[in-house]
Amino acid sequence: MSDAVQVVENLTQPGAFQSMAAPLQVALLLGGLAFASAALVSATAFTRIIIVLSFVRRAMTTQEIPPNPVLIGLSLFLTLLVMGPTWDEMSEKAVSPYLSGEITGPEAIQAGSTALQKFMLRQTRRHDLALFLHMSGTESVETPSDAPLRVLVPAFVISELKTAFLMGFCIYVPFLLVDLVVSTVLMSMGMMMMPPVVISTPFKILLFVLADGWHLVTRALSMSFG
Repeated sequence: MSDAVQVVENLTQPGAFQSMAAPLQVALLLGGLAFASAALVSATAFTRIIIVLSFVRRAMTTQEIPPNPVLIGLSLFLTLLVMGPTWDEMSEKAVSPYLSGEITGPEAIQAGSTALQKFMLRQTRRHDLALFLHMSGTESVETPSDAPLRVLVPAFVISELKTAFLMGFCIYVPFLLVDLVVSTVLMSMGMMMMPPVVISTPFKILLFVLADGWHLVTRALSMSFG
């Protein structure tokens, strides 16, 4: 047990990563990447962005257009745009000082977590945070910034889901009106056997293009994190 503790202490010393053998550095890097997808979805703007873009595609009833790789790629780069200030702060206060040997590993993790925590707190609803604080039995929290990450992350995720669904509902309404108008016209013409989606889909696409929909959606998504 003492050997394991000694290994952890050695890894958290300044410059420890640079002094490791190249194969060990690669192994640690690959191990860290295993958690990258979970961190990307749970602690960044990615969740809200990909859900809203998926709502756009579903509202237009265009099946797999745009395809999933396009939506995921756009969501990823929008996430990089939105999270830019936060990641710059993490790099300035945590990554760069650690790589230069000015702070230890635990200090770098604490500094990086603080920067990420500030972003998540701005997007998290108070009652969602209070719910998970109650569920976890955490009572020694005086301000939201004192909430541990194990409580803040799930509260942040469900807040993001609610916000994404609200934005998705607002996107759905204009397309729903198009469906209703087309259905009414078809019924008045006695064409009840004609699927309304066959007629409404081209009009939805035309409406979306004329309104410069992608510009409006991406702008609204970016501003929603302000």
